[in-house]
Formats: sequence, C-alpha cells, structure tokens
Amino acid sequence: MAVTLLVLLMTTGLLARFGLEDFVHALTFPGRITGAVLIAVSFTTFLGAAAVLDHWIWHSFPYSGLVALIGAFAALLTNATLLVETLKDGDSAAYPALFGALTAGSAWVVIAVWRTSLVIPAPKRVAAALIVSTAIAIANFSYQNLYQPYQNETRPLIKLSTGKPVPSKDHKAFAIPVDIVIENHGNVGFYVLGTEFHAMGERVPLSPKDRLRRQWRTDAEQWTQEVNPLSRREIHQPGELVEAKPWMPSGHWIESSDAYATRLVVQLPKDTPYDQVSFYATASLARKDRLTLQPPLNFMAYSWGGGKIPGWVKEQQKKGLDSVIYRARVHENNAIDECTRDPHYVTVYWIFGPHGANVASVIARQGEEDRVPTDEERREVVSHYGLVDVLTGPVELSLWDIKSQR
Repeated sequence: MAVTLLVLLMTTGLLARFGLEDFVHALTFPGRITGAVLIAVSFTTFLGAAAVLDHWIWHSFPYSGLVALIGAFAALLTNATLLVETLKDGDSAAYPALFGALTAGSAWVVIAVWRTSLVIPAPKRVAAALIVSTAIAIANFSYQNLYQPYQNETRPLIKLSTGKPVPSKDHKAFAIPVDIVIENHGNVGFYVLGTEFHAMGERVPLSPKDRLRRQWRTDAEQWTQEVNPLSRREIHQPGELVEAKPWMPSGHWIESSDAYATRLVVQLPKDTPYDQVSFYATASLARKDRLTLQPPLNFMAYSWGGGKIPGWVKEQQKKGLDSVIYRARVHENNAIDECTRDPHYVTVYWIFGPHGANVASVIARQGEEDRVPTDEERREVVSHYGLVDVLTGPVELSLWDIKSQR
C-alpha cells in the first residue's frame, strides 16, 4: 500500500504541475487541451490514492478497489506517454529516469491492485471505458506531437519593388525608392529574428560580337550564389555591395493574415560605374506557436571586435565576411519541454561583405554555438522551433536611363 500511494501521489503532483502550466500558458489550443487532460488525470490518480486507503484499511466503499485500479491505469498510461515525450525531445536525464521509474511503478501498482479482491460491476463496460479513454489519450498525444507540428506549414511572402529613380537637384546623384512588403497569409504568427536588405551594383559591358561557346562555359563554371546568367552579348561580372541594412525591427512579430510594409532609399552618384543594380530582401522567422521569444534581441559581439565568437564566424572573417551578432533567450511552447529541455538561445548573425549580405539564425544551448550540427540535428531544430527563412530577389534595375539624363 505504501508503494502504491507513493507512485500515485508523485504522479498526481507532477501531472497537476504540468497540467496547470499548460492549461494557462500553452501557445496552442491542443496544448491547452493537453493541460486540461493532465489536470483531469491528476484528479483521477488522486482519487485512486484515496481509494487505495479505503480499499486496504477502511473498507467503507465497495468499489474502492475499482477506483484504485482506474487511477493506477491512468497513471501507467500517462507516465508511459510522458516517458516517450521526454526521451524524444528532452535534454535532461533526470526526467526520463523519473518517468521511467513512475511507469514501472504504475505497472506494478496495476498488477498489485488487480490481484486484490476487487468488485467490478459490469466488467465489459469498465473495459470499454478504459479502451476508449486510452484511445482518446493516444489520439491527443499523436495530434499534439505528430500532426499539429507539421500542419499549417505556410511561408510568409516578401514582395520587393522599385520606384522611378529621382535625380538630385544638382543632377550629380540619384535616389532609387525600394518598397518591401512581407505578407503572412497563414493562420500562424511569426517572430522576426532578423531581416536584411542589400543592393548590388553590377557592371555588364556588351561584347561587340557574339561570345563563343567556351565563354559561356566559363560563365557557367563561375556560378556562385549570385548566379551569372548565360548571355550572347552581355559580360556579367561579380556584383559589388552598394548598400545593406535591416528593414524590420528584430524581435517584433507578424500576426496571422497581417502584413508589414516599408520603403527604403538607395542613393548612387550619377557617374556610378555600374550598369544595373540588383536588390535582395531576406527575413529569418520563427513560428509563434513553437516558441516564446524573450525580448529583446541583445547585441552580443562584432566579429572584428574580438571576444568569444564561434569558430565558423572567425573563418568567415578571414574570407572577408563580417558579422554583427545578437542573442535572446527562447522558451518552449509547453510546460513539459520547458522543464525537460536545457535552456536554449537564438543567435542571429547579420553577415555582410564586399559581395553581398545575409542574415542567419541559430537556436542552440548555451555554449554550443560553436558546434556545427549534423543535417539531422539541423532539421530537428528547424522543425521543433518552426524556423523559416524567406527571401526575394534579385529585382534588377537598369541604370542606363538615369545615367544618360543631363
């Protein structure tokens, strides 16, 4: 009886703690339903513990053994489910060990109570009720942890357009207005971890005659992230960074069916050597139903300023790519993961160099920013936290018209 009471009361306390936290603070409706289910199960296991005392000592209620059996079975099913959850997503070894012990203890309690003299009215109905409750619990767990994380995989859309170049009063320079709009047509909001806009100046001289096939092959061999197109007359050269900047505050969010618009201006001298300008816009996002971002994103370091920065950032620094680094704490979307996973931080890298700019976000445990994850680990993090990278470009604008004006 003492072991039975210990298992049921420990299960009651843990389930009540997780259930109340999820019922009040879970980020999704299924998460709050899970919290309500955990509260109901904790109440059932508490009644089971009370029934154990009556079944072994007081004998005042003829069906106390049945109530104790139902409470023990509920504890077994829930502890086994939480054991699977903590083994799948948890970082701590303590919680899987605890739920493993409670699962084994619950199984022992079910057998121990079953072997006592039970009075079971309508055993077929009781068995059917247990089967139905088990099926509902498994369905809810599968929906919360398997189906729901992968539904609504909508991606926001970035639209970039340029206006008519405007010359300065002295006609020695001109400005190009650039409109950027990000639209979220899905039913899930997104945190904005980082954004970047950059303009690339490109020299595109024309060949006086058709270029040879081997020159086309040379162009193809030099393809980089900024793809060099094949052209019969145009001679494309690597673009050069003209301007780069964020275009939306980091740490803000875009709600479902919402949009954010901004206008930027890029200025160039009239005698610029470039024949055209290409514009790019990027956003690094995280789904609001997968994590809670603890604002603000605090500045951490410059890649050129020394201090503790990841090794891969140092390697990029040697290649001419500078980085500005920001960091913030993230919290899980449910109480179980929040307790069983180590604290995680999002680190945003705003990267720029002579030939472009980019923004990248990494979520990892404290001190593991320098470790390069495997492809499987990277996919798991992206799926778990709903990380999304959205980009648009190049949107190209010829400068011949504005340069020819007097």
